[in-house]
Amino acid sequence: MPRYRLLVEYNGTPFVGWQRQDNGASVQGVLEAAVIKLCGHRIAIYAAGRTDAGVHATGQVAHVDLPKDYPAETVRAALNYHMSPHPVAVVEAEEVGDDFHARFSAIGRSYLYRILNRRAPPALDLHRVLWLPMDLDVAAMNEAAQRLIGHHDFSTFRARDCQAQSPMKTLDRLTATRVGEEIHVVAEARSFLHHQVRNMVGTLQLVGRGNWSADRMAEALEARDRRAGGPTAKPGGLYLTGVKY
Repeated sequence: MPRYRLLVEYNGTPFVGWQRQDNGASVQGVLEAAVIKLCGHRIAIYAAGRTDAGVHATGQVAHVDLPKDYPAETVRAALNYHMSPHPVAVVEAEEVGDDFHARFSAIGRSYLYRILNRRAPPALDLHRVLWLPMDLDVAAMNEAAQRLIGHHDFSTFRARDCQAQSPMKTLDRLTATRVGEEIHVVAEARSFLHHQVRNMVGTLQLVGRGNWSADRMAEALEARDRRAGGPTAKPGGLYLTGVKY
C-alpha cells in the first residue's frame, strides 16, 4: 500500500482536537471520512502531534496508507473536496516510503502562540488569539523565557493528566517578540509534554504584567510542581506551525 505524507492546516475551534473521539468532531475524523469517500475503505491517519480541542495548525504533518497508487495531486484535491465545509485543508501531499511515520520519524516540532495585546477585543481573530488588553513587558517575558531553555524536568509546566513516561524534555527555543499589535511566543523542541506550551505562555503573561520576575520563572521550573507555575493559557492562541524530519 503506498504511503502519502500530508501537510495539513486547520482551524481547531469546532473540533474536540486532532484525535478521533466519541464526544464530537475531530480533525482526524474529518480526514478519515474523506479517505473513505476517496477509496471506499476506513483507513487510519496518523499525525505528528495530537493537538487539543481549540488548537489550530498551519504545519501539521500526517500520513495515510492508501490501497492503490494515486497521483499525489489527486489525493490532495480529493481529500479537500470531501472535507468541505470543515475548516481543514490538505496543503500538500506526496508519496513517501513506508519507513516514514508522521509521529515517530519527527525530530522537532514548532509552535506559535498569538497574544493580541491591544485595548480592543478581537473580531476577525476571535478564538484564534489570546486577548490581553493590559500593557505587557515583552522584553521581560523574553528574558524569563530564556530561563527555560535546555534539558529540564518540566513538571511545573505539565498537565496533571499528561501520559508521558517522563517529564524530562529539551526545549530548544522559547522567544517572545512583539509583532504589531500581537505578541508571538515561539516554542521549539523535539517533543512537548501535554499543555507544556500553554502552561509556559500562561506563566510568561504573569511576567509581562509585572507580577513575576525572570528569577521566579527559574524558581518555578526548579520546583518541579504544577502548582508552582502560572495558569494554562487558552487553546485558541496556539498553533502547530511545523514538524522537522
